[in-house]
Parts: sequence; structure tokens; C-alpha cells
Amino acid sequence: MKWWHEAVFYQIYPRSFFDANGDGVGDIEGIRTQLDYLTWLGVDALWISPIFPSPMADFGYDVSDYCNVDPVFGTLEDFDRLLSEAHDRGLRVILDWVPNHTSQEHPWFRDARSSQDSEHRDWYIWRDARSDGSLPNNWLSSWNNEPDWTFDEGSGQYYLHCFLPEQPDLNWANVRVREAMADTLRFWLDRGIDGFRMDVIHLVGKDPDLPNDPDDLLFVGHVPLNDVPVTHDYLRELRRVLEEYPDDRMSVGEVYLLDPEAVATYYGDQDELDLSFNFLSLLTPWRAEAWRDLITRTENAHLNVDAWPTWVLSNHDNQRVASRLGGDPVKIRSSAILLLTLRGTPFMYQGEELGLLNGEIPEDRVVDPGSRDGCRTPMPWTSDYPHGWWGEPWLPFAADSVGYSVETQIDDDESYLHFFRSVLALRRSQPALRRGTFENLNVESHVLRFDRCAGGDVVSVWVNFGREACAIDMQGRSILLRSGGAIDEALLAPGEAVVVA
Repeated sequence: MKWWHEAVFYQIYPRSFFDANGDGVGDIEGIRTQLDYLTWLGVDALWISPIFPSPMADFGYDVSDYCNVDPVFGTLEDFDRLLSEAHDRGLRVILDWVPNHTSQEHPWFRDARSSQDSEHRDWYIWRDARSDGSLPNNWLSSWNNEPDWTFDEGSGQYYLHCFLPEQPDLNWANVRVREAMADTLRFWLDRGIDGFRMDVIHLVGKDPDLPNDPDDLLFVGHVPLNDVPVTHDYLRELRRVLEEYPDDRMSVGEVYLLDPEAVATYYGDQDELDLSFNFLSLLTPWRAEAWRDLITRTENAHLNVDAWPTWVLSNHDNQRVASRLGGDPVKIRSSAILLLTLRGTPFMYQGEELGLLNGEIPEDRVVDPGSRDGCRTPMPWTSDYPHGWWGEPWLPFAADSVGYSVETQIDDDESYLHFFRSVLALRRSQPALRRGTFENLNVESHVLRFDRCAGGDVVSVWVNFGREACAIDMQGRSILLRSGGAIDEALLAPGEAVVVA
């Protein structure tokens, strides 16, 4: 097993993590100053969302330079210091890399649109209108159901963008594009980065005919429909770049296909992605049967290709799990147990350890074109306003930021923060939870149960998804952790989870 099989990743959305210079936007130095907190919490690796220079049409996912740091976040020297100090604490660091598209302000696209004969023209995907004057195809954006094509008046053709018009898609069929993008990986690998989260990596391969999507699926947009065999060739090329470097550099891909069987194919024959996100866990309702079915499909899909799954309950694009669970304290704690005891690599999102809820954003403070501001509200560090920030941050804080602040919760042994830290510590102390097999999954009376097994040790997990208390048979074993609401030792309260060995 590699280090990422046993690690717990902590996603940092830099703009909202911690502001060290007082401009209202979180930065690299802010991350560095909180490394001791992250070490105390007990995570193993940091995933940092994009910090590259960008016009910020999509807040960093529109990259204008892959080999530098945007001044709003700091400098390359700041990043090098962060990386060095993280490594000194035993923390791995991966960067969010955006391979499918650049910013329209990237020098490549500026040149590409200057002329149909320009050097970088075929670095992007250009098409004429169809013979009837309509768009090149019917692809729509998953964000707003707007067409994925914009006409460039200057050069007289449409260009493809599966997201905003400010994010033109690269043409990965062009080997020069692939070579240039591989060199951007080497730039960061040479600085010592431990790996990359690869944004919508399944999208880089396109069918050269750009066929229409089925009419009955247009409502979902093109992104979750793009599953093209040539992408696997490109992933094998990227894997070889990572293998040029020592110390097990890794990749985790955003494969937004919403099908565990399809997602698992992006591991290849252990020669493509090291890990791939399975996003159905963000969409699965809090019901025992639904989670049993998701876990079963995920386990089967990954075992069939000898791959290691991932689990995630919150991120920068989706409603926070605490809000999806209605703010119920017992369920929120139970979700932490579930996330950190399933077989696979867990990815947690900043503030998840605080039980942080989505923020309600006033209309005059909305900034994100994808309506994701609510899950990106700033981390509250201190109890007093502005919660450890120097002044008014770029987004308002979520409600009750006093109670959800790190300072308030670190002084309360019964807080979400201490509970999450306890689950992380339990996972670290139990080889069965980090690397063990997955056995005996079943549901009875709305209670989900499974075992994790390693070297003769068996750790059992029960999660009560129902509204009634339920008895469990611990067979004389001891409780290692429970999420609260206990009635007696062998009875699970509604919403409660328990770990037994």
C-alpha cells in the first residue's frame, strides 16, 4: 500500500481558510500559520485548491499561468516555505491542477484567437457553424444549461468551453498541448509537491467528431456524459510523468461520471490515476438502504479492477454535509464515523471538523457564477468577530460563527472538533480501519453494519439511520467510540453511530 491509501486528506479552499495579510482573502501564509492546528487535528495530507494566477472568473479554476502563484495568495517563495514546513510536520501537500481548460487570458489562448493561422490555434477546440448556421453541436453547460460554444468575432469561429466562456477547453489531441501540460506538472514536482488533484480529468479526451448529446440527457449538461477511451491514453502519459520522480508522487482525479463502475475504469491497470473521486456519496440520501447500495456498488466496482476507493461528504462545490443533515448534532458526528471507517481514502473539507453549516449569502454579496458561495464561507477561528480575520472577509461568515469557531470548540471537550479529532485518532490507532478488508455489510431495522478486518482484528461499525432506538449485538466486545445520544451500551439512539472492537 502507498501512503495515500492510509492518509486522510484535508481540503483547503485558500480564499476562505485564513487571511494573514489583512486584505480579506485567505492566502498561503495563512495556511502556513495554521499548520500546527492541522497537525493537532490529526490529518495526513493537504489538498490546496488552485493558487495559480487567474482573472478569477471561476475563482482560480480559470488559470492564466500554471507555473506561478497569484499575488492575492502570495508568492512562490511563500509556497516553498509552506511546503517545507508542512513536510517538517509530516504533512503531505497536493495541488489542484486544472488540465481541461485555461483562462481566456492565458497567453496560449490570446495567441490562439489572434488568427486562424496562429501558433497556438490548434491548442484549443475551434469549429465553424453548421451549414444551417447553428452551433457546432448541442452540448450544454452543467452549470446553467447555456451552450458550450462562444463565437470569437476576431478569428471567425466558435470555441468550445464546457464551463464559462472565460474557460476555453484545451485540445488534448494535440501532442504539444500534452507536452506543455506535462511540463507544468514537472514545475511543481521539482519544487517537491507530493501530487495533484486533477480537475475534471475525465473531460480532457473528446470524441473528435464532437457528436451531439442525446436529447433526453441535455438537462445534465455535457460534463457527466463525456467518457471517451482516448482519455485513458492521456492518463497513462501523466502517470509516467509522476513516476519520473521518487517518493511516491500521486494523483487523484475528479471523474464526474456519477457511476462507480465507470469511475473505477480511470485507475486503468494500476497505470492511470492513483485515486479517483466517487461523488455519489455527496448525493446519497441519509438512509441505510441507500448507503448500503452505494457502498456495495463502490466496493464491487473497485475490487473488480484492484483499485482503492475514495469517500467524500463535503467539498467546495457542494452543500456541506452538516446542512444536508439538517444540523442534527448526532447525525453530523455519525457522518464523521462513516467517512473515516469505510474502506478507502477519506477527503474532508475545511470546517467539516467544526460541523460548519452552509452560509446564507445576501444577494449583494453573491460572487460565484455557480451559486457555490454558501459552502465557501470563511473559517471562523476566534469567537470574537471577525473571527480571527483582520476585517470583513471576501464572503460573509455562516450563521452562529461564534459557536462554530475553532477557539470556542477547542475549549469544549464535547465539541464537534474534539469528536472529529477522536475519530481521526481512532482510525490512526486501528490498522483495520486504515487498510483492512471490508466484510459483512448489511442493513437491519434502518441500521447499517459492517466490519473492517486486518491481521485477525475485527472492528465493527453500526450506524442507525432510523428514528427509533435499536439494539445491537456487540458479542461481549468493547465500544471504542460512539457519536452520542446513548441510551445504554447495547442500544443505538436515533441517528447514532458506534465503533466496536
